[in-house]
Amino acid sequence: MVSLLAKIFIKDRENTSSPRVRQAYGILCGTVGIVLNILLFMGKFLAGIISNSIAVTADAFNNLSDAGSSLITLIGFKMAGQKPDPNHPFGHGRIEYLSGLLVSIAILIMAFELARSSIDKIFHPQAVEFSLITVIILIVSIGVKLYMSFYNKSISKKIDSTAMSATAMDSLSDTMATTVVLIASLVGKFTGLKIDGYCGVIVALFILYAGYCAAKETVSPLLGQPPHPDFVKNVETIVMSYEHILGIHDMIVHDYGPGRVMLSLHAEVPADGDILMLHDTIDNIEHRLHDELHCEAVIHMDPVVTEDEQTNALKSRISEIIATAYPEVCFHDFRVVKGPTHTNIIFDIVVPFHYKKSDEEITNYISEQIRLIDETYIAVMQVDKAYSSNAL
Repeated sequence: MVSLLAKIFIKDRENTSSPRVRQAYGILCGTVGIVLNILLFMGKFLAGIISNSIAVTADAFNNLSDAGSSLITLIGFKMAGQKPDPNHPFGHGRIEYLSGLLVSIAILIMAFELARSSIDKIFHPQAVEFSLITVIILIVSIGVKLYMSFYNKSISKKIDSTAMSATAMDSLSDTMATTVVLIASLVGKFTGLKIDGYCGVIVALFILYAGYCAAKETVSPLLGQPPHPDFVKNVETIVMSYEHILGIHDMIVHDYGPGRVMLSLHAEVPADGDILMLHDTIDNIEHRLHDELHCEAVIHMDPVVTEDEQTNALKSRISEIIATAYPEVCFHDFRVVKGPTHTNIIFDIVVPFHYKKSDEEITNYISEQIRLIDETYIAVMQVDKAYSSNAL
């Protein structure tokens, strides 16, 4: 159904990198979610009244809260699609993450309220009336929620949306929760056991876990997280495809919401190259990154001496020292500054966050090894942190 509606209402629907197309998908899925959840609420609420089941009634209100969550998602996509303005020069894309966080909070609140009601039902059990219509409504609900989980997950991958991923997780937890409620109804019918309250607690735990997972997915991009490895690899491939680029490092990616990425990096170029030609190359790379990866790129040129045999030999020697002692540590911005009494060997080293050795231990060791090459050599190092050993 969602695919059919997308064909009808979303122009250029395959261009999911377009903010307009992403917004259209979010609004469409949010609208469908609101309609389906309201219908499920009405059916389950009626079934809960007929059967006198706290678990069924709680599951009904869970669907009502899901309708509210879908409304939040819809509003979030609508607001995230607004153009940049003087107060928000990088756009409003992070509102999508905030809407996902609000959905997570709504899920957690519902779980708490359901758990409280279910515990009360455990201490004050009441007979649950079995009804065929209740069973039918619950089975239909399970099918509908499975479908909602499927299409939300599918679209979330298609447009890379954490908000829709949270909604998909919520729908999947609802499926498990409703299954538990259905089991409680059948057990009560055929055994007479009053497990309605216990099943309500189980449902609450399912919902609580879904809320936790959804919150985790949405908080991470708000706090700041490393870029996707595929994105980093694509940037490296594009930049290094140009003849005069010798290497890249110090890549920083700022995520202002899906499709709103700011990128900066340092590109190593020959120190004796034509500055105008190199500048033109950098401009071309920035434009290509914008066109192919939909990001705003700023590239800093780092001149590298390539014709000095002594510098190249020393760089190779130091590279061997670092690689042998600390395989996960890399270095860049290598320079040799000679003076009358000593020579400064200047470079930056990149140490992964998870590395067990301390920065001081690493720099002291490298300094000692460089002094062993020549006692007039003094290592001048700056330590940069990276999320992995392959960071640029």
